[in-house]
Amino acid sequence: MQATIEQLSQVIVFAGLELTDKTSLQPHTQVRRYKQGEIILHEGDRLPAKLCAVVSGTIQVTKTANTGKETILRTLDRGEIFAAPAVLGNGISPATVTAETDCDILTVERDALLKAIAQNPDIALRILMVLNNRLQQLHETVHGLVSERAIVRLARLIRYFAAEHGTESSPQGETLKARIPYYRIARSIGITYEECVRLFKSLKTVIAYSRGGKITILDAKKLQAIASGNT
Repeated sequence: MQATIEQLSQVIVFAGLELTDKTSLQPHTQVRRYKQGEIILHEGDRLPAKLCAVVSGTIQVTKTANTGKETILRTLDRGEIFAAPAVLGNGISPATVTAETDCDILTVERDALLKAIAQNPDIALRILMVLNNRLQQLHETVHGLVSERAIVRLARLIRYFAAEHGTESSPQGETLKARIPYYRIARSIGITYEECVRLFKSLKTVIAYSRGGKITILDAKKLQAIASGNT
């Protein structure tokens, strides 16, 4: 199914384009629905010559080490692009992409995208800004896995989700809008499920975990101190 102008407008790198530019891109787009848990891209696969973007739902990007250990690199929400190597790289998927929820994925053909970039270089600048931010996040993740204690990585992850997705006030404190189950946290910060459970128990006066991945920040100042490595 061809993307609508509204769906194109939801993609971060196309949001500022003139209507005529979006209309020119539209015939070279496609939208496909994926069910929760369905694999969108496999790590190591040859990518089709298309840029991908999320227009509804959430996807998860994971990478598997030689040891077989899988790590969650990031989750992407509506408007985010992925599979950039299909357009700007070697055409090989560097990670596995899975539908975390039911989602709609928009694709834009490479040749049409490059033509749009030639006419409007701002598109390329926006793509580079997105990739640069992700590279910085990846650097911080790798640095943390190598040099930071697990408790620090946990605190930083929770503060990241609070800032990225927001919180809601409750009698106990600030509850994260995003739901993050133990298994996802463990895979994101490079620890076992059991160690993750133990960490939450040791931080019971700082953060509270409820069934289904509901996390409430009980002591924001203490959490910040832990995330800064000051405890």
